[in-house]
Amino acid sequence: MGKVIHNKHEIWELRNLQSLPLDAKVAKAKNRIRAWVEYFGLDRCVVAVSGGKDSLVALHMARQVYPDIKAVFCDTKLELPEVRDFALSLSNVDVARPKLSFREVIDKCGYPVVSKETSEWIYRLRHYNVSETVRNKILYGVMPDGRKTRFKLADKWRFLLDAPFKIGSGCCTELKKRVAAEYAKRTGRYAQIIGTMAAESALRTQIWLRQGCNAYDNKKKTSAPLSFFTEEDIWEYIRENGLAYSAIYDMGYARSGCFACCYGVQFDGTPNRFQRLQRTHPKLWDYCMKSKADGGLGLKDVLEYIGIPYGNNEDTEQAATPVPLLEGELCGSD
Repeated sequence: MGKVIHNKHEIWELRNLQSLPLDAKVAKAKNRIRAWVEYFGLDRCVVAVSGGKDSLVALHMARQVYPDIKAVFCDTKLELPEVRDFALSLSNVDVARPKLSFREVIDKCGYPVVSKETSEWIYRLRHYNVSETVRNKILYGVMPDGRKTRFKLADKWRFLLDAPFKIGSGCCTELKKRVAAEYAKRTGRYAQIIGTMAAESALRTQIWLRQGCNAYDNKKKTSAPLSFFTEEDIWEYIRENGLAYSAIYDMGYARSGCFACCYGVQFDGTPNRFQRLQRTHPKLWDYCMKSKADGGLGLKDVLEYIGIPYGNNEDTEQAATPVPLLEGELCGSD
């Protein structure tokens, strides 16, 4: 392992990289993969696959450079069956599983709504005796020195502080981050290669500006060699290389995330993810919407409270206007 490398960047550098032709991007991404593996060693590296298209491309590139590199799939049981089946069909993939089910997670941590930041801020304000300084930062975006920041609880979501259900951002920690950490400890493969892109959210753009593609000196060792790719690049790469991919993309889904996740649903438009789920996987939709007392996840009450339509008929359809997402990351899906 070499010396610590700092990778801070400016936004113009990201824009220049994003404007490159695909062949140049692929060459740069492979160079970042080589640098990552040379730094940590092949037996310490692993490609995290989700069953989605972005991690598929990251895995394909990595194996063009290192054919024997290991991959890992976190089997949360919240993937659509087509996504899970595709992930499990890939070769040389370890399967890691969380200790808690999603029902247990929402009991412990709360429902994931709007965004990770919003859910976390609401959880802190409702469950911790926060200081006035922290409260001012969360509610008003005022730092201790008086500076303003746009990263605060948006006014339009303050009503969630009075929601009759628990809200929190712990699901990703319990179902993915903790599982990844336990896998790394068990196998020694702690240097992950992931398929995230800066263009996916403001938060991921900020992460790239702070650490670049290869986060050598972070506590969590992650390489995101596709950071400067776009959605169009991913599909062009898949077409050019004739890669098989999960059937969900031919069913109208744009992303492969957890089917019960509410992060960013207000940004979906029509049909949103739950309306589409009712059409493509009615049994899963029913499980999501049924009350917890009836063996479901209770999302019907959550979505009704937020004002999000969740079904496709007169009994379930609601009138709501999608609200643009202004803050942070939606979720780790592709």
